[in-house]
Amino acid sequence: MAAPLLEFETEMFLSLFGSDGLLVVAEGMGIDRILLQFMRVYSEPGSLVLLLNTTTAEQEYFTEQLRVEGVTHLPRTVTSDVQSAERYNVYTEGGVLFVTSRILVVDFLTDRIPAHLITGILVYRAHKIIESCQEAFILRLFRQKNKTGFIKAFTDKATSFSSGFCQVERVMRNLFVKKLFLWPRFQASVNTALERHKPDVVELHVSLTPAMRAIQSSIMDIMSACLKELKRYNPTLEAEDLSLENTLGSAFDKTIRHYLDPLWHQLGAKTKALVQDLKVLRVLLLYLTQYDCVTFLNLLESLRSSQKIFGSNSGWLFLDSSTSMFMNSRGRVYHFPESKKKLKVGAEAEKQKSSSTTEVKRELVLEKSPKWAALTEVLQEIERENKCSQHEPGRVLICASDDRTCAQLQQCIRHGSDWLLNRLYTRTVGKRESAAAAALDLDTHKKGNGWPKKGAKGKEPARKHNSKSAKSKKRPSLTLTQMVGKEEAGEAAVMGSSGDDEEEEEDEEQLQLDLSSDAYYGLLKEPLTVIHPLKGLTDPHSLTRVLHEVEPSFVVLYDAELSFVRQLEIYRACRPGKPLRVYFLIYGGSTEEQKYLTTLSKEKKAFEHLIREKATMVIPEEREGREDTNLDLARNLEPANATTNTCRAGGQEQPKEPSRVIVDMREFRSELPSLLHRRGLDIEPVTLEVGDYILTPETCVERKSVSDLIGSLQSGRLYTQCLSMTRYYRKPVLLIEFDPAKPFSLMARSDFRHEISSNDISSKLTLLTLHFPRLRILWCPSPHATADLFLELKLGRSEPDAAAAQAVTAESDMVTESAELYNPGPYDFLLKMPGVNTKNCRALIKNADSLADLAKISQDKLAEILENANSAKMLYEFLHNNADVPAPVQKAKQR
Repeated sequence: MAAPLLEFETEMFLSLFGSDGLLVVAEGMGIDRILLQFMRVYSEPGSLVLLLNTTTAEQEYFTEQLRVEGVTHLPRTVTSDVQSAERYNVYTEGGVLFVTSRILVVDFLTDRIPAHLITGILVYRAHKIIESCQEAFILRLFRQKNKTGFIKAFTDKATSFSSGFCQVERVMRNLFVKKLFLWPRFQASVNTALERHKPDVVELHVSLTPAMRAIQSSIMDIMSACLKELKRYNPTLEAEDLSLENTLGSAFDKTIRHYLDPLWHQLGAKTKALVQDLKVLRVLLLYLTQYDCVTFLNLLESLRSSQKIFGSNSGWLFLDSSTSMFMNSRGRVYHFPESKKKLKVGAEAEKQKSSSTTEVKRELVLEKSPKWAALTEVLQEIERENKCSQHEPGRVLICASDDRTCAQLQQCIRHGSDWLLNRLYTRTVGKRESAAAAALDLDTHKKGNGWPKKGAKGKEPARKHNSKSAKSKKRPSLTLTQMVGKEEAGEAAVMGSSGDDEEEEEDEEQLQLDLSSDAYYGLLKEPLTVIHPLKGLTDPHSLTRVLHEVEPSFVVLYDAELSFVRQLEIYRACRPGKPLRVYFLIYGGSTEEQKYLTTLSKEKKAFEHLIREKATMVIPEEREGREDTNLDLARNLEPANATTNTCRAGGQEQPKEPSRVIVDMREFRSELPSLLHRRGLDIEPVTLEVGDYILTPETCVERKSVSDLIGSLQSGRLYTQCLSMTRYYRKPVLLIEFDPAKPFSLMARSDFRHEISSNDISSKLTLLTLHFPRLRILWCPSPHATADLFLELKLGRSEPDAAAAQAVTAESDMVTESAELYNPGPYDFLLKMPGVNTKNCRALIKNADSLADLAKISQDKLAEILENANSAKMLYEFLHNNADVPAPVQKAKQR
């Protein structure tokens, strides 16, 4: 059973239950518990509540929690697996429903969902609700059809509201809520409740080794130099966000993209190299404190070799700080005897080091990670306390940043740090030594039968795998690019530290623990000791499950994670009688500590900003949309076909059917249908085989983004789509949308040619227009511009028929332009003949049933049909005159 809500959580729940609003909670302070309480209240047949913006893993977790609590009317999920005819029955059965956004939009538009029966909508991750997203469209449709239902939104990302002008007010406008509820960690009632039952915290500030401190200083110097260069090459980037302190945070990549994306195509190679180097250097900082000395050296060596091969670095490899970093990194792993060192001086020493490994025997140093020693001491202290305790031994939960760190910690605790470092060295750096030395080293340090197989089930005694983890362990190593890409997810891989000897197995007793989580590493059964990663999991609630299943008395935070620290505070407050001691391991004076403090500071500033915004915010009375006075709910008063929308009968203006657009179901992943609806057009969703949007009976539109356009041109799919459109519609349109903030080029300036080339995108687009002369290509800078353009294209024209549009398939004959059921092959051939064009070909088709019949018509008759004597003469001569073939060619043919 889940623990009851704390005092401040009850206050949160009641404040939001009493009125619609946006609830912003500090990260890790149990927003899921508040949402679960709402789901518990509305999980009954008498209410119909929709829950938006949840993932599949979260849906499973919420359902499981409610099942454990004995809720009988459990939430259900409505996906494409549920047939459209059955969905109405699912809606009318009530309760809480998880519905995918695309299905919900379609059901609102087609009245397949009883909007008047909806009790309300719960919105998760509310900070992501922008005007053009699907969820905002759903809320607008809901408010237009239901004025009484509630809208309650939840988020724990206060920092998301820090950037942009009036960001929180814009989100509240899209949510149709007036009230903003703020619950930071420093709120008085929160502070009082958590301080009353705070866990026993032991902070261990571990010191970096002199070599680690020197390496960290070198990396920071290089990063500072790169930032200065970046600002020198781009003077407009003098922004506070691009500071050395902010480069440590995970949001730095997003920040730099925000500044550089609009002018990325104009930037020189030097600037792009600097941006890439900053990413690489951030990975180096992570590896320095996160992993062992051998792994760090492996990354550096692979980095240097890749940079030398591709020449892609911006020059930082040649700085003095870089030389110092390499020397200190090698010094942590091995060194050469003093007598030999004197022979190698300066640059020559660097060249000879790698080539002389067979002549000079390295002396291994293998510096241990300081945190490993601290962790060992903590576990010994816990063991002593458990022995002295009269109660049952307290369980232990060790939390580390990512999956790889957990695997290393497990091996380190089981076999000792010496075994682990020797093993890593032998399988990576040692392989570059002579075969004899490598074999000797293996014999010396072989204390087990190798690391367990990472990809095979049951071979690793302490590990329960999910599919993602098992798959990731099968790769022996990652390229530098992959590692940089994985840095954000906290899954940086260890170069060459797994998978090399997968045939080896570890003959140990298997340790299987009965826990539902799929990502833990078990160590001991008595007392139960578990290692669990903090990030990079497929199930976001995996850590919560383990916390409540293990119920540890001791938690060791090997890595600092703000949200989990808060989670532990809530966990302790919910169990007032049970002790909890938290050991907090952190490198004092390191970038790791600075990163944690920066995260705390940013969240505090974000809440202070929101408090000021709330005090000065001007919110109109009709914001909730319960009255028709809300302009956000109003659609265009002037419909697209205003000129033909009314007719006079007996002096009275009689309204005709509203203007509408037929939209393909797959297009509801984009924001355009929402914008069209906002502009007063009725949206009719159907499954279309030809085109994406049908504006009129004659106008069909295929919408492409720039990336889609390039992909479709390369694969040839666009040719097929255009062929179908031109065959079945009089006015086929290819619409290409691009982002005005991100200029693009279909080809590099250096690739411009005077002749058409089949490999160029521009040439392929040119050939497409030559082949389909009736195809119109429209370039639009945004979906908003597209919506306005659609209104113009529909002005004064008749409305499309959904049944007819749906009937048009690749093989269909029931189409506008093929009423006479002509064959497309001869028709295309006819259009290529001299004197024939799209304007006069219809007259020819009416007077000739086939190309053979056309050849029998006289020139005078052709002139009468085509209404042009010159065109008739060209066509007649083409059909009847013999080709004037030169003699040499004729002889060649006779042979």
